[in-house]
Amino acid sequence: MNSEVKKIEDFGYNAFFEFNRKKLKLDGFSVARVIAEYKGAYKVKNPTSEYLAKITGKQMFSALSREDYPAVGDWVAITELDAERAVIHGVLPRRTMIKRKYSNKNETQIIATNIDVAFVIESVDRDYSLNRFERYFAIAKDGGVKPAIILNKIDLISEEELDSKLAQIKNRFNDIDVVPTSTITNEGLDELKKHISGRKTYCFLGSSGVGKSSLINKLLGENIIKIEDISLRTGKGKHTTTSREMYFLENGGIVIDNPGMREVGMTDTSIGIDNLFEEITTLAKKCRYVDCAHINEHGCEVLSLLKSGKLDEDKYSNYINLKKEAEYYEMTELEKREKDRQFGKFIKTAKKQLKEYKH
Repeated sequence: MNSEVKKIEDFGYNAFFEFNRKKLKLDGFSVARVIAEYKGAYKVKNPTSEYLAKITGKQMFSALSREDYPAVGDWVAITELDAERAVIHGVLPRRTMIKRKYSNKNETQIIATNIDVAFVIESVDRDYSLNRFERYFAIAKDGGVKPAIILNKIDLISEEELDSKLAQIKNRFNDIDVVPTSTITNEGLDELKKHISGRKTYCFLGSSGVGKSSLINKLLGENIIKIEDISLRTGKGKHTTTSREMYFLENGGIVIDNPGMREVGMTDTSIGIDNLFEEITTLAKKCRYVDCAHINEHGCEVLSLLKSGKLDEDKYSNYINLKKEAEYYEMTELEKREKDRQFGKFIKTAKKQLKEYKH
């Protein structure tokens, strides 16, 4: 870590967080940033020190969901107990947030908060998928985060194959920055460094084995994140860390490493999907029916463009699938809230009846 980092602003703090700290009347406490999350505890950092911190029982009691707990990237109000321990009294409002749906569960997992750019990393071998890029872009844009692409392990393919993949990416995502890299030959690493600015926070997202941790180690200039030897079966390095953690680069940039994600489930990301597929959503406004599903309706402008060949078939298919996932999540969330409301009414009635019975 850069030994010259001494100001709270160097950790990403700005006027937005200071305004909200005062608004919530938390300005009587110190502030620190959550740089790692463990089971029941957090590592927080400010210019003074790093602390192992826990939230108060009051916060646990008042929390309604996982989103009410601190996450990596959050700014928190703390009281230092000693040189190594602290108590978290509150989480400052988040400027941006990346979250996803847990696999096979209707629950949300916060990946990271207060992110400026999400680097979505895919390797050029078996992991490569344009549809998977779109999934990550949807959850990033929904949380107000700018996405960018790192196409890693380019040493594994020829220049012709690389040019072909870059052309595919540019054709599908013409407004997204793309950085081809290799940690073996160091190609693209200088270009990647140019995309990282001081006091800005960058989240590295991707499947296990795409080289997220290796890239961060290269940016740090030392092997801080432990990587296991290359697997002979898969040809991939295995990341031994299972928790998210924040690192500080020499140029002042802030990066967050994440465990590999097998799936990227959609939460209530309709806004992110609409922003990502702006071409389709703009066209959808011209459809004959307001509630057009763009599947088989007569007078659908989206289907018309698809039939003409002007709309990429894979892009259309991925749009429909992501919208269905997001709608299903929203529907089940409403059902869950209705069950909670009904249960609350049941408890209230039961208490009233018990009171009457006692009298």
